[in-house]
Amino acid sequence: MSITEHVNAWLREHYDDVISWRRHIHSHPELSGHEHATTEFLAGILRAHGLTPHLFPGTGLMVDIGPAGGDRLAFRADIDALPIVEATGLEFSSIHHGVSHSCGHDVHTTIALALACALAGADLPQGVRIIFQPAEEVIEGGATDVIAWGALEGVRTLYAVHVEPKLRVGTVGVRTGAITSATDIVEIEVTGPGGHTSRPHLSADVIYGLGTLVTQLPALLSRRVDPRTGTVLVFGQIESGFAANAIPQSGRVRGTVRTSDIATWRVIEGLLDELVTATLAPTGCGHVFRYTRGVPPVLNDDVATALLADAGRRVDPQAIIEAPQSSGGEDFSWYLEHVPGCMARLGCWSGEGDRGDLHQGDLLVDERAIAVGVRLFASVAEEYCSTGLANR
Repeated sequence: MSITEHVNAWLREHYDDVISWRRHIHSHPELSGHEHATTEFLAGILRAHGLTPHLFPGTGLMVDIGPAGGDRLAFRADIDALPIVEATGLEFSSIHHGVSHSCGHDVHTTIALALACALAGADLPQGVRIIFQPAEEVIEGGATDVIAWGALEGVRTLYAVHVEPKLRVGTVGVRTGAITSATDIVEIEVTGPGGHTSRPHLSADVIYGLGTLVTQLPALLSRRVDPRTGTVLVFGQIESGFAANAIPQSGRVRGTVRTSDIATWRVIEGLLDELVTATLAPTGCGHVFRYTRGVPPVLNDDVATALLADAGRRVDPQAIIEAPQSSGGEDFSWYLEHVPGCMARLGCWSGEGDRGDLHQGDLLVDERAIAVGVRLFASVAEEYCSTGLANR
């Protein structure tokens, strides 16, 4: 029996269990770095299926299946939730007010869990590793810790999926190269002596300086980088002042800078620092520039992406479509700095009602997407073990 045949048979027999796992995880969300109960739940199910999970320090875990020697194929799922109030009205909604799986990580985790349990009884010619990563939703992301803990040792290539409510369930979006963007945070504190609004010439106008940054900095940046890189600076926070007739002594703006180009990402901090200094110089204001590096763009390897696309077509000839490039960030990118791999978009829209969006409290996921994800990964494993990256 082939890998896919084995997994399909297992899935038919255990489908109700798989759905119950997803609903338990969904109703018991935990924030980044606090996924203790989730880790225990996953470890318990893996042990019940004869597997030996390796727990990471704190939270998260991984499990190896199949032969110990040789290069491993790996799959990654993220297990953390968001600080968002759930508004789905589902019977299995979050029991923790203000915390919810509004990014679909419960689905990713369930797919990986079901795959691990199904493969436990399969005849695998090569080893497979399933990584359950904590803390994806925070900067710089839990991936760097997981890598430091040895999760990529012996791994040849790595795969993941992310639910996509813009795509109909049953479809899988693939894209070679950048599929997400780098996401960094920029903060500029602007300072001056303060003063009265009737005498701005005797002070340095912090409010004017902040306004100049907000209006001019994104435009200047667009003239210093290649527009094909999808580089964009957007401010989301500005704060200063305490009275209508007083020039404040300080204020700040905070925003995100995103790019799909790895070369641009590596130099953009210095470029922005230069532009901030030049923009504020005529105002007489002082400033402090703070830049928080987030994650690089997810750069899908061409061979790994082609293998996943072929594997998806084996499951359903109509499943594979081209995914648009996203401006969102994903710390799966850190793994791809070390090994080739691919992240795909997993359609989860039922075809009825609004398509919804990620990071929204009313995100609804068609649970049929779970079986699609499990079958996709099983097909990837079969393709890898026969003619794919194992022989690269």
